Amino acid sequence: MVAGDEGVLRRSPQPPDLLRLHEAVATLFATQGDWRRAYQHLRSALDIARDGSLRDALTSSFNRRYLDERLYGPFTDRTAARPRPALGIALVDLDRFKRVNDTYGHLVGDRVLRRVADLLQEELPPEGFCARYGGEEFVLWLPGVDAGHAVRIVDAARLRVARHPWSELQPGLHVTISAGLAHEGPDAPTPPERQLRSADDLLYAAKRAGRNKVAYHDAQSTQLITHSE
Repeated sequence: MVAGDEGVLRRSPQPPDLLRLHEAVATLFATQGDWRRAYQHLRSALDIARDGSLRDALTSSFNRRYLDERLYGPFTDRTAARPRPALGIALVDLDRFKRVNDTYGHLVGDRVLRRVADLLQEELPPEGFCARYGGEEFVLWLPGVDAGHAVRIVDAARLRVARHPWSELQPGLHVTISAGLAHEGPDAPTPPERQLRSADDLLYAAKRAGRNKVAYHDAQSTQLITHSE
């Protein structure tokens, strides 16, 4: 879940500010007793301090640093010559991933993460990307597509993961994902970081509804979609 304190995230920091931002948000979550999110932001701060890499070492997808640069960087600059395009942001989580690690071991778990990242990166729109958000969570950045197209992209990714022949990796292995998708129209006033918070809330709705689902908002309510595998 992305940091939600308006006072910390009100401005739009450029990349040199990201280290201090993550440290501040980690401190905020730690004071609230939210150790998981505090840890995620401390890891991001350490990654930034250690090197300038924009790729995740395990999955070769983009990393949290690259995502943060898009969340808080030029894409959000309302003074730019071009208006902001429509944007879908999906937060994706592997279902019951701890069970995979506990049953098959962390080496298999790492191979699962790498393969899921590959599957998520298929069929993205131009300038779209997949970034590892932390642990078994990924973000899909989907610019320039309308809401219906964004839903189709994310659900196609869900189906690719569910239908993948995981038993070839380990007999009995089966992997699914859940996703929350938040979409905003062209030149929307909602900052991408707030959009990511909405995607996080929708992800938990998908989890509560039984997993292996995509949750999104239509004009009136939260919707859940799932198809046969």
